Amino acid sequence: MTKSKISLLGVFALTTLFGCSKYETSTTSDLQELKEYYSPTGFDPASFTPDTTALVMENIAGPDLVPSPACLAVLPTGEVFVGVDMMGSLGKEPGKGSIIKLIDSDNDGTYETHSEFVKVDNPRGIMAVGDQVFVLHTVFNESTGEAERMDLVEFVDKDGDGVADGPANPLIKNICSPESLRSRGTDHATNGIRMGIDGWIYIAVGDFGFHEAEDRSGKKMTMLGGGIVRVRPDGTEMEVYAHGTRNIYDVAIDPFMNVYTRGNTNDGGGWNIRFIHYVQSGEYGYPSLFKNFTDEIIPALADLGGGSGTGSYFMDDDRWPVEYNHVPMMADWGRSQLFIHRVTMDGPGFTQKDERFIKLSQITDVDVDGSGRMFLAAWDGAGYKGSPEKGYVVKVVPKDWTYEAFPDLKAASVEELAEILKANNSVTRFHAQQELLKREADQAAMAALKIAQDKSLPLQNRVAGIYTYAQAACASGVEELLKLSEEDKIREFALRALADRKSCLSNVPEEAFIAAVHDANPRVQAAAIVGLGRLGKKDAAETLLEIQAPATAKIPEPGTEGPHATPNSAIILPHLAVKSLVELEAVDATVEAIDSNPKLALWALRYMHDPKAVEGLMKAYENSEDEELKNEILTTISRLYQEEAPYDGSWWWSTRPDTHGPYYKGITWESSDKIKDFLVQEYSNANPSKKNFFAGLNDRHRMEISELGTVTEELIVEETKVDLEAIKNKKGQVGESSIEDVILAMSEVKGDPVKGKALFTSQGCIACHSIEKGQVMKGPFMGQIGSIMNRDQITESILKPNASISQGFASFMIDTKDGETYMGFITAESADELTLRDITGNATTVKKNNIRSRKEMENSIMPAGLANSLSYEELSSLVTFLEQQK
Repeated sequence: MTKSKISLLGVFALTTLFGCSKYETSTTSDLQELKEYYSPTGFDPASFTPDTTALVMENIAGPDLVPSPACLAVLPTGEVFVGVDMMGSLGKEPGKGSIIKLIDSDNDGTYETHSEFVKVDNPRGIMAVGDQVFVLHTVFNESTGEAERMDLVEFVDKDGDGVADGPANPLIKNICSPESLRSRGTDHATNGIRMGIDGWIYIAVGDFGFHEAEDRSGKKMTMLGGGIVRVRPDGTEMEVYAHGTRNIYDVAIDPFMNVYTRGNTNDGGGWNIRFIHYVQSGEYGYPSLFKNFTDEIIPALADLGGGSGTGSYFMDDDRWPVEYNHVPMMADWGRSQLFIHRVTMDGPGFTQKDERFIKLSQITDVDVDGSGRMFLAAWDGAGYKGSPEKGYVVKVVPKDWTYEAFPDLKAASVEELAEILKANNSVTRFHAQQELLKREADQAAMAALKIAQDKSLPLQNRVAGIYTYAQAACASGVEELLKLSEEDKIREFALRALADRKSCLSNVPEEAFIAAVHDANPRVQAAAIVGLGRLGKKDAAETLLEIQAPATAKIPEPGTEGPHATPNSAIILPHLAVKSLVELEAVDATVEAIDSNPKLALWALRYMHDPKAVEGLMKAYENSEDEELKNEILTTISRLYQEEAPYDGSWWWSTRPDTHGPYYKGITWESSDKIKDFLVQEYSNANPSKKNFFAGLNDRHRMEISELGTVTEELIVEETKVDLEAIKNKKGQVGESSIEDVILAMSEVKGDPVKGKALFTSQGCIACHSIEKGQVMKGPFMGQIGSIMNRDQITESILKPNASISQGFASFMIDTKDGETYMGFITAESADELTLRDITGNATTVKKNNIRSRKEMENSIMPAGLANSLSYEELSSLVTFLEQQK
């Protein structure tokens, strides 16, 4: 059945089901203004080269005030809150963090006063709203001095003296994995925060994930791995927004509630920087699905190579030139660069084009005030454990920029605040909204509704009106939001606002969302599909199961890596439908749909660990004569043999996590024995050619059912034997010089990367480092080192291996219960075992239940002196070769 016929059938079903329902599927859409917002007429990004001479940049604070600035936030009036973190990402000594407030009282460009707003350790995210300052930071145990947890808290400065009035008011406690936090430091933990025009605080959760985070209402939640979590500003309604990312550091949010991040690398484990556009409820795959199960994820928009994504911001300010406006701006610490990602609408998703924008030494964060002033924080070589002597903050404005005084929001009337909500920049709109929501609810709601209804206003202003109205009115605003949803241009936003808060759903009619599932606008379809999952009514499953999975939802061939960073807008709607079906626990309807829409039904059933799902699949298998469908059913049944183990906070995380999938730590459940018996019986009845299919399923889903056999051949690694002592004892020009002279020489002596590649082998580097993706993982991966370190840093790391041990370059000492001791780099890790490779290249696999102690070593196991025998020209060649590895 074709897609168009399915859609017509859906419309017919609606008419039959709801009779004369007033909710009808729209056959028209109005996307012109939204498209123009992201791709303005007259501007051609293909022929544009950023010209930073059109910007004015000045330093406003140095390391004497803001050493090691990890994050910053700006009030609309221009006061800058800087998160000072002299503990850094790997330090473990408390008492080295604070938030410094910088003030330019006369707005002449000189920040003449400052205050220590509050002392906090490891500030990772700041959001300033009125007299509130929200902070995400690490909490240390006063008795033991160890990291105990990470909290999202609120500080208040009612008297405006630049100092928090009292202790922190927690919104979420323990949003971290405590064991990883204690052993590793705040690196990879929970990071940046930003509030959207929908009033939620969005939290970038690194791949530590978290165990039993608790919001202010007492709700507890656990998340294995990274993603985005959101919570109301009063600390309630905590929920997962999206899942399956690595170490994201911050979120950028545009006026239409599209969310974007730029992630970190995975030290060569196959997860470079990715630029991602998030759709609510989406799964992005890291670490268990992004290689071998890419048919099940929403892919990133771009794989950008090595680097370290940090702060993020979406620029929406018409005082900035059009070429720098309406774009996500993403900081990259490793590349010392602020990037622009130009997004173009593509169905319910986007495509992107990235380009370099502002160069800044190890940039950490970016924010903009209500006058259009941009502020950037620079780590500037403060190291992985922070420094009191490095770091600064700069202000950036367009060349023709002039200061505009920000209105006094507290003194403004409701009517005046509504006028301010019509501003041409997102900062002013947001802060006007936040003040408006503090006023009498009915008055605020009516003022916001008028803006939402005003068709003469730009779309971003009307959307701000919709979300302001939804927050002020909650359940009583349903009728007006439904009226707004009748207009093609804003239907998407009205539907999203209707289903946005589960505490406001009591009067929301399911029929409006069912009608919108087949809307002419794919963005409306996405909002409707997600909304149906949030409404929680199982009878929506029939409509969701009309959505077709695209041909691109294809399982990668064995031994190949699927496309996990190629835009695929066609996958988004069926992906969301699957997520909503699982949220609804719609087992019966999904099993029934195996006959009518097998691709989508079987996709959804992969996640339904319910005995009824297993029984339904087996019955469908027995009743089918379609060999291809029978194989797909077998694939789904075998996927259900295990489920993900409940995360208890003790066994997850590594720089090299197991990426095989589909589970990180699979365990059996109540229907596993039944599934095993069924598969073994079918295997025994299968002809010889079919037996390989079962063995393939056994491997792919790691069932470890011995009766099904295996088709995987063990990879034999030829170990590289290197006499490191002989190399390091040779003396040459490098060995006879001071490190300072060598580093100075590296800036003068031109190296030959071809010679450098040969030296990489002859000097023993190859024993411990791989340089190409796809090679057997050894120790620290060097294939991206040029994106992470500059020339001086690479030179220093060769000459002084202990000077600064980067992420993924740390070595470990493992003592086992049977008396063995191993030392080396962890090159692979699953829930049950890890692989350790020593300095000579030998690999050892250790069962985790046999580990007595695991200690990260403070010093590198790479011996100093391996470059002593080289000349300046030879070392320069080696450094040049490594510098080119990006």
